[in-house]
Amino acid sequence: MQQTVSSAFSVSGIGLHSGDQTRVTVIPSEHPTGRYFVRIDLPEKPQIPAQVSAVEQTLLSTELGIGSAKVRTVEHLLAALVASGVDHVRIEIDGPELPLLDGSAKVWVENITRVGLTSIASSELPRVTLDKPVWIQQGDAFVAALPAASTRFSYGIDFPTKAIGNQWYSWHPDTESFAEAIAPARTFALASQIASLQQAGLIKGGSLDNALVCDHQNWLNPPLRFNNEPVRHKILDLVGDLSLLGTIPRAHFLAYKASHQLHVQLAQIIKE
Repeated sequence: MQQTVSSAFSVSGIGLHSGDQTRVTVIPSEHPTGRYFVRIDLPEKPQIPAQVSAVEQTLLSTELGIGSAKVRTVEHLLAALVASGVDHVRIEIDGPELPLLDGSAKVWVENITRVGLTSIASSELPRVTLDKPVWIQQGDAFVAALPAASTRFSYGIDFPTKAIGNQWYSWHPDTESFAEAIAPARTFALASQIASLQQAGLIKGGSLDNALVCDHQNWLNPPLRFNNEPVRHKILDLVGDLSLLGTIPRAHFLAYKASHQLHVQLAQIIKE
């Protein structure tokens, strides 16, 4: 038996990059459909599968698309769904980007927990097993998947700011819940980069209410939810990007200074 949400729920908010207000409604699937988006604001309401084959671009978020229909910044909701055990679900959205909310997956997890899950009859999901390490590297940044007895995510980041610095964290889903250890971790940004990103047409909806921001020395909007909240958020992003495989393989995922681009490239290698 596989799972979907027991009832529908809706969440509204501002998109990080577009700055547009959108409404997302997560709806139970009666059949084994996988996780997929529906652009209800477009003619014919095109469907976009939450699959690695649908990735369009990965600049500061993950965007999926089919034809001219796009949906951006999908990683936080997808991480919440896969970590909560939601295999099949219809996600309706009335715009091109999911709301950032508070910058984490906390609101998504809370809503999934509130409505609960229900089982649906289905054949077994195809599962990928690794018999050898696979990895992708770009400069000193990399992400790898190593054969392992159980699933674990280990991540490292290194920023030339005192506020962030060098952080490592290893999360084991069997010993720490996603809802408590990973979902509350918010996205983060360097104050020195904000102006250039906005000039490039990005982070139009970013604010101190939906992202952690730091200068060279300090956080501009403390307190942090964890002393290593930034690296925990990177694990959140990695889980969301790997969810595009349908099911996340049993492996030890190890990343350092990686990005959505590298996460998705690893998923593509695993799929192949």
